[in-house]
Amino acid sequence: MKKATITFLVPALLLISGLKAQTVQEGKNHLYAQRYNSAITTFEKLLAANPNNIEAIYWLGQTYLESEEIMAARIASTRQLYEKAMQSTNSAPLIMVGLGHVELLENKGSDARQKFETALTMTRTKKGDNQEILNAVGRANTDAKGGDFNYAIEKLSAAADKGEKNAETFVLLGNAYRKARPGEGGGEAFRSYKKALEINSNFPLASLRLAKLFESQKNWELVLQYLNEAITKDANYTAAYYDLFYYYFYRLDYAAAETQLQKYIDSKLPEKDIQDEYLYAQLCWAQKDYTCATTRAESVVSSLGSKTKPKVYRLLSDAYFQKGDFAGAKKNSDDFFAKKNPDDIILYDFQLRADILDKTGGTVDEIYNTYLQGAGIDTTLSLKIDLLKLGADRFKARGDSIGRIKEGDLRTVILKMKENPGQRDYFDAGFAYYQGKNYEKADSIFDVYVEKFPDETYGYMMEYNIHRAMDSTMENGAAVPWAEKYLAILEKDTAKNKNYIMGVAGYLAQYHANIAKDKIKALEYLRKMLALDPANTAIQQNISILEKASGNKPANPPSKGGPASGKPATPKPSAKIVTSKNIVVRT
Repeated sequence: MKKATITFLVPALLLISGLKAQTVQEGKNHLYAQRYNSAITTFEKLLAANPNNIEAIYWLGQTYLESEEIMAARIASTRQLYEKAMQSTNSAPLIMVGLGHVELLENKGSDARQKFETALTMTRTKKGDNQEILNAVGRANTDAKGGDFNYAIEKLSAAADKGEKNAETFVLLGNAYRKARPGEGGGEAFRSYKKALEINSNFPLASLRLAKLFESQKNWELVLQYLNEAITKDANYTAAYYDLFYYYFYRLDYAAAETQLQKYIDSKLPEKDIQDEYLYAQLCWAQKDYTCATTRAESVVSSLGSKTKPKVYRLLSDAYFQKGDFAGAKKNSDDFFAKKNPDDIILYDFQLRADILDKTGGTVDEIYNTYLQGAGIDTTLSLKIDLLKLGADRFKARGDSIGRIKEGDLRTVILKMKENPGQRDYFDAGFAYYQGKNYEKADSIFDVYVEKFPDETYGYMMEYNIHRAMDSTMENGAAVPWAEKYLAILEKDTAKNKNYIMGVAGYLAQYHANIAKDKIKALEYLRKMLALDPANTAIQQNISILEKASGNKPANPPSKGGPASGKPATPKPSAKIVTSKNIVVRT
C-alpha cells in the first residue's frame, strides 16, 4: 500500500515542480549567488502559497545549510524543516535525501546512506534513477565532510548520462571530483564545469567554480578571468564580487578591494546585512586602523547579539590585542572559542589565543593545551607541525626548566606526528628535556636517536652529558659507557675534536682513579690527554702521582732537573686533591 501511494505522489511532485520551476529557479539563483536572505524569502513565499511544495522545502533547507548562521543552528533548522515535511508529504523522496544530507553533517553516515538508497528506489523507473534525486544525493555527499565523494561521483555521473542534460549536474560533478581527488581531480573538474557552460553558456555558477578551481592551483590570472566572466553573465552576481573583494584584499590593494566590496553590497539590494560591516572592519584591520576595526565589528555584535558569527569575535580579539587592550582581546577570544564552528577554525586562532593568555596571566598548562588543541584540528600535517613549533619556541624563550620541559613535550608530539622524523626532530626534543633537567625523558629520546643514527656524534655526546647529570658523583658510573663510545668517535679526528677529547678523557681518568680505583686505566686516559697537550703541567703532575701509586713507570726517563734518584717526589700529605682544567684526581 505504501509503495502505491508513493508512486502516485511522484508525478504530482513533478507537476508542481513544473508549474513553479521558474520561481524555484529564481530562489536557486539567489542561493548560487550567495544572496541567502533573498533565497529564503523566495522559498518562503512559495511555501506560503503551497505548504507542500516539495522543491521549495528542499531548497529552503539547502539554503539554511549554506547560510552564514552558526553551523549547529543551520543543521538544527534544516532538520526541523525536513522532519516536518516528511510527515506532511508522506516521506517525499527529495525531502528524504535532504534529511540524509543533515545526517551526514551529524556524522550518521549509515543512516544517511539508507535514506539515499530508499529515495532512489522510490523514484526509479524503467528509464533508471531520477535525475533530480541523483543530483540531490550527489550534492549531499559532496557538501558534507563525512560524505562519500566517490559515491557522489557515481550518482552524478549517472545523472549526467541522462538524455536531458542539466548544467547543474555537471557543476555538482565537478565539485565531487575536486573533493574525491584533491590535486588529481582538477582536470575532470575543469571538463565538468566547461560542460556545464556548453549546456548553459549563461550560467555564472559554472564560471565561479572555475575561478575556485584555479584559485586552488594559484593560477591568479585565470581566477580573475573567470570571476569577471561570472559578472558578465550576471551583473549582480554577489558571490563573484565577494571573491573579487578578497582577491584584491590579499594583494594589499585595499582601494580596489573597497570598490569590489561596495559592488558586493549593491548587488544584494534591497537586501541588507549588518554582517557586511565585518568586511569593512577587515579592511580597517588590514590597514592597521584597529580603532576603526573594533568600532565596526562591535556594531555587528551590538546588532546581532548571540547570532554574531565567530569570525567577528576572532577579528575583535586580534584587533584589541594589537591595540594593547589585552582584557578586551581575552573577552573576545573567550567568546570566539565558545561559539566557534569546527569547520571554520584555523590554526592562527590557537596562536592568537596563546598570545592573549600569555599577556593575561594564563597558566603554562593553559597555553600548552592551547597548542595541543590546535594540533588536533582537521588540517594539513605541515600546518599542525608549524603551530607546534611556534609553541615550542614560545616555551623555549621562557628560559626556565618548566618552559624547556613543555618545549620538549611539544617537540615530542611533533615526533609522533611525523612519519619519518629526522635527526633534528629528535635532537631538539631531547635537548629541550635536557635543558629542563628532565633527564629521564631526555635519555629516552636520545636512546632512539642513537639507535636510528648510530654514526652521528651528537647522540653519544648527549647520552654522555645526560648520564653525567644523572650521576653527578660518578658513584654509579652511569656515564662511563657513553663516554667511551663518544670518545671512540671523537678520536677519529683528533685535530678537530681535541677539546672534546680532553674533556671526555679527563672524565674517564677521574672515574677510574677515584671511583673504580683502576689507576692503570686512569693513566691510559691521562696519557691520551698528554699526547694532545704535551705542555700541560697539571696532566703531567697527575700522571706522576698515579705512576707512583701504581708502580707503573713512565716510558721515558725523568726530565733533567728531576729528583736525583729518578723517582717522583712524594707529595705532601696535605695535597689530597690535584686539579686542572680537565681533571680532578684524588690520591
